[in-house]
Amino acid sequence: MRYFRQMLFGYARVSSADQNPAHQVDALARAGVGAENIHLDHAGGAKASRPQLDVVLARLRGGDTLVITRLDRLGRSVLHLITLGAQLRERGIELKVLEQGIDTSTAEGRAMFGMLSVLAEFQRELIVANTRDGLAAARARGRKGGRPSKLTDDQIALAQRLYDAGENTVAQIAAMLNVPRTTVYGHLNKNKSASTSTAQPPGDVPVNSVVPMRVPRTCPTCGYEPSTRAEAAHQRGDLAVAWLHPNVDDQGSVVVLSHCRHCEPEPPAFDVACEVCGDGPILAGTFARAAAGKGLPIPVQQWLVASGWNLTPTLLCPDHR
Repeated sequence: MRYFRQMLFGYARVSSADQNPAHQVDALARAGVGAENIHLDHAGGAKASRPQLDVVLARLRGGDTLVITRLDRLGRSVLHLITLGAQLRERGIELKVLEQGIDTSTAEGRAMFGMLSVLAEFQRELIVANTRDGLAAARARGRKGGRPSKLTDDQIALAQRLYDAGENTVAQIAAMLNVPRTTVYGHLNKNKSASTSTAQPPGDVPVNSVVPMRVPRTCPTCGYEPSTRAEAAHQRGDLAVAWLHPNVDDQGSVVVLSHCRHCEPEPPAFDVACEVCGDGPILAGTFARAAAGKGLPIPVQQWLVASGWNLTPTLLCPDHR
């Protein structure tokens, strides 16, 4: 495929308001990036929101080049960096890293960036192997492995009673227990409540249905696989939630993804919850910011209607419309 539009876009980031971004901005300007196409974030840490990164990724089109000064200015982690690189490559967008001499428009640059993905995979395998070895040693000493639950047994039982009674949404239960909504999802047994819902033909179950469906243990977005049964239970709860992302290639459409705790989108996030059961997708990125200020974006409304939701006068999922 040949692209005729060729524009340079720059991205810079400093980790606090006290740092001066002039060095990065000047370097991007010397590389030929126009001032109107340089995007700057003041954000530190892996969990910090980076709105200008979202903006520049949305502006990029096939044939364009994203210019940065160093790789650590772009990615929150090695995995995040590799994921972004793959997404840019699929969209026909080149990446140029000034201080590290990487230019994916050349064979040498593509090879160097490819080595990073190999190192990232090696790092992930080392983490998994070390975790398994540590758990095996702990079990040999009579200790139980796995991530500690955020809820006690009594809290889990209370959450189940409230859910079965049908008088509180999952979001309300999560607020009562002061935990994320996905934590409540991970502990609920929906079989009892789902048995009372209207039967639907196989293969025609709505995306947000409360009918129990098999949720994979391996994250389809980042590929992380839990190493213990307890962690797998948590991860299935996380993956049961649909995240709606803006489609950077088509602003009028929605991308539906599942995320584990390792690749969960950065704040803000916005819950779209059925008034009856509390089930529903979570909005990410610009969708979340728009919903918090102006209401559900048009692409999200269209997606909900197509999935069988009722939007007015109350928000109801396909099982309770």
